[in-house]
Amino acid sequence: MNVNIQTVHFDADGKLRDHIERKIEKLNQFHDKITNVNIYLKLDNIVHVIKDKVVEIKVAIPKHEFFVKQTCKTFEESFDLALDSLINQIKRKKQKIAA
Repeated sequence: MNVNIQTVHFDADGKLRDHIERKIEKLNQFHDKITNVNIYLKLDNIVHVIKDKVVEIKVAIPKHEFFVKQTCKTFEESFDLALDSLINQIKRKKQKIAA
């Protein structure tokens, strides 16, 4: 599984990167053929006033791609909510294939 974390217009600190990498490792429990994980961290600002933190996660498996976008007050909260939503998508897809 190839994990790529990109930040837009800022630099993420080590604590945030560690949090993301630790949580992403859990994705292997839900699907064993994940090839790529792209994570985009963005600041949603209106006229130079930072408003919200945006996290986008794109996961690629053979023949399918999952995408989630989440906005909250902190990157950790945005990432956790996006990851939960992504896990639900992966589970639904796996159940659909098994049925």
